[in-house]
Amino acid sequence: MRPNPIAPWELRIGGLRVYYEVEELPDPKVVILAVGVKERNKVRIGKEVVQL
Repeated sequence: MRPNPIAPWELRIGGLRVYYEVEELPDPKVVILAVGVKERNKVRIGKEVVQL
């Protein structure tokens, strides 16, 4: 698998993609970096299209 250019972690929910990172210190939390819509081999985040 190649590294994700958007975030270290990706959650797939149907056609949605949620890109996030996990911070453990000082307090554990999940930081959502982007939410996109999958369209074939591309993801649309706002008006930007990211080639996968």
